[in-house]
Amino acid sequence: MNITVDKQPECTATLRAEIPAEKVQSERKSIVTAFGSQAKIPGFRPGKTPTAVIEKRFANDIKQELESRLISAACSEAMKQDEELKVLNFKNPETLDHAKDGSFSFVMPMILAPSFELPEYKGIEIKIASTDASDEEVQREIDGVAERYAEYTDIEDRAVKANDIAVIDFTSTLDGQPLEEALGESAGILSGKEDYWIQIKDDAFLPGFTKQLEGASCGDQLKVPCTVGNEFPVEKLHGKELLFDVTIKGIKEQKLPEINDAFVAETLQFGEGKTLQDLKELISEQIAQQKKQQAEESKVNQIVENLLAKIDFALPEEMVAAEAQGSADDMVARGAQAGMSDEDIATQQAEIIAAAQVQARNNLKTNFILQEVARAENIEVNDAEVFQRVNAMAKQQKKSPKALAKEMQRSGRISSLRSSILIGKAIDFLIENAKIEEAEVEAEAAKA
Repeated sequence: MNITVDKQPECTATLRAEIPAEKVQSERKSIVTAFGSQAKIPGFRPGKTPTAVIEKRFANDIKQELESRLISAACSEAMKQDEELKVLNFKNPETLDHAKDGSFSFVMPMILAPSFELPEYKGIEIKIASTDASDEEVQREIDGVAERYAEYTDIEDRAVKANDIAVIDFTSTLDGQPLEEALGESAGILSGKEDYWIQIKDDAFLPGFTKQLEGASCGDQLKVPCTVGNEFPVEKLHGKELLFDVTIKGIKEQKLPEINDAFVAETLQFGEGKTLQDLKELISEQIAQQKKQQAEESKVNQIVENLLAKIDFALPEEMVAAEAQGSADDMVARGAQAGMSDEDIATQQAEIIAAAQVQARNNLKTNFILQEVARAENIEVNDAEVFQRVNAMAKQQKKSPKALAKEMQRSGRISSLRSSILIGKAIDFLIENAKIEEAEVEAEAAKA
């Protein structure tokens, strides 16, 4: 058997195989014998049908089975000859040739896994925020509880002042045009609202917006200019000055309840004997749990970012295209759930595709790196771990574990599940071997 593998750019290769006549004839004879033992042909007892009859009756089936076995054997031999050959996909043969001398040859494209040297992956430095709940964080939650139970009184005899609730109608323009017309896409809440409640405080809406409402009375119409900051999700608006046409429709005074032991026990229905301290302890535990989850997510993200920054390599473009399509579909689905119209999504198609491409490449690179870490550290996934995960999934989906396992086996999802578990174990290994330091970090970074 003569086998050559020509490696090409972008993780592709071509397998060329020439199989001698004697090997072809031996395999063919074995196939014909197998067909003969199972064939039921009128006029012949099972297993007694003449070979010539079998070959004529099942000519096409025999040829297909022969080619399948010879190709499979050649692929196995190619991987034995080169243990570093990591094939992701054997594609359909481009040529199949049965020569007059009885030999068989074929040419087959292949998709290979990227080849790269792992960077240093032990001792990666990770910084995480404290997972303790501060007194300020607990108090913010307490204040939030008070606001949810606040009472509102209509004010008719005075102007808007700090901490009031103003009920407004507003629209917006950019360079003299209605905002969405000028922008060419949805701008969300900035475009305008009716009967919108807004509290007169610095961090409400856009910076400086509510300050300009102070002193206005019911029925007043105002021109309110505001500059959009870089934190707003529509990037095209960053640094742009918008002009809001605002009508004051109502003024409400907010009266907050006192959060004390009686409020906790009765209004919040914590139960007899429960106190404000019990509420604070519960909130503190919830904040700490949330921050622990954020810290774990931050560890993973910092590990991945560190590895991606240290190494670059070519990826199979077919896999990138498939992954990018899946990412784009997810982005569109999330946009639709968030209320984006088909028109909004269409106008952002280029941005969605570009973002999906970046995400796809990062996802694939991360997976290949983590799989290589697992190989280097002899990290494996056993059947018990796979079945444990299937059982958990079955319980969640309220299905029989055996039925779900068969369903996943038929659809090929068991292999994907095994790979997912392997990558998770590789991440756990990297975190266990990282240098973790508790530090003051931005809230956004902690959540990253």
